[in-house]
Amino acid sequence: MSPFIVFWVPALVRMLVVFFGALTVGYLFGEFWFATVVILGLVLLIGLQLHYLYHLSRWLDKPDSSRLPDGWGAWTEIFSRLYRMRREDEKNQTELSEWLTRFRQAMTLLPDGVVIMDDVLFLEWCNPVAEQHLGLHMGKDKGMRITNLVRSPEFMDYIILGRFDKPLIISHRDRKLIAHIIQFENRRQILVTHDITENERIDMMRRDFIANASHELRTPLTVINGFLEISAMQPDLDSKTRAAHMKLMIEQGHRMQGLVEDMLTLTRLESVDFPVRPEHVNMSQMLEQIVAEMEGLSIGKHTLNLINLGPDVMGSQDELRSAFGNLVSNAVRYTPTGGEITISWTDSAQGPKFTVRDSGIGIRAEHISRLTERFYRVDKSRSRETQGTGLGLAIVKHVALRHKAQLTIESTPGVGSSFSIQFPAIAAISRQLS
Repeated sequence: MSPFIVFWVPALVRMLVVFFGALTVGYLFGEFWFATVVILGLVLLIGLQLHYLYHLSRWLDKPDSSRLPDGWGAWTEIFSRLYRMRREDEKNQTELSEWLTRFRQAMTLLPDGVVIMDDVLFLEWCNPVAEQHLGLHMGKDKGMRITNLVRSPEFMDYIILGRFDKPLIISHRDRKLIAHIIQFENRRQILVTHDITENERIDMMRRDFIANASHELRTPLTVINGFLEISAMQPDLDSKTRAAHMKLMIEQGHRMQGLVEDMLTLTRLESVDFPVRPEHVNMSQMLEQIVAEMEGLSIGKHTLNLINLGPDVMGSQDELRSAFGNLVSNAVRYTPTGGEITISWTDSAQGPKFTVRDSGIGIRAEHISRLTERFYRVDKSRSRETQGTGLGLAIVKHVALRHKAQLTIESTPGVGSSFSIQFPAIAAISRQLS
């Protein structure tokens, strides 16, 4: 009911009581003029009160669009207090709105998903990360029950059982998430999601790395231990057999040494505490040394061509030598006798580019995306023949990443392969400065 009605009706009743009372007094005492003056005064006073009540009623209905008069008497203090209350309320509303805006901005920047729900799990608000994790859409899903939006049996059981003291690990939308519901106030709940997909992938890679490294080390150790046991049990072995055993043990020892060195190199390349220290790399000198070493590895079985048209670069000389050497040695190992290997170093608007192209056995398309994984081999039996460690391309990939370069692999089975490292233009420096 309108405040104007609430105040106006009693005021009208009081005015009528005073009016008839004044008439009665005037009639009894014969002072009609006195009664008339009293009545007129009361009418004016009550009319003024009704005027202020009317403005107060309009202001209470629409505080933002109506304005109170200055008032008279006690009304001046009443209106002043109302103005102060309104200003304080506006100030509080502004502060609350700013705080809410800052809160939402902070929640938006969080790496975890945040979902605010009421006591019956209806969605009230969520940040963009939660939208990605759970497939929510704030505009369309607001006001809907969260269990109708997240279709996961594990999540449903977690909600129904209400055991929120422990977080829940669920697989949802090709992600692995840790979900935790926190009771907030009496009628609010917060769902927090943390993406552990990348952590799981890294843990799996670490487990695979340890398992593969152990497997790779087991073979040469088994060979060496076996020959040592034979030597211990048969001290009278002829010199020819003993020499053959020694040769095999040396080969396996070198293989194990190369594997350990590659693992240490890969660990160093992945370490954030080992940043690249750029230096002037004389590419002509480096490429000539690599070609000379690879000719020794090839022992005349292949034709090696060098095309050197590119500039010197700024980078880590040891890392670039390791990456380039790995690519060329792979080409030598996996190219049949009589094949041709072309090593080119060129320059373009995109930047310098190192390419190794061979006429080897080639690689099927389904293997190309996994070639840079640790210990991944297309043909394990051939890898044992070529004495590869399975870490060469992983090292090449990390060296390229550390130099902001891109590794590209193209291959056709039976025709050959091409491995390229495209460096950014900023890496190149003029040879005139050398």
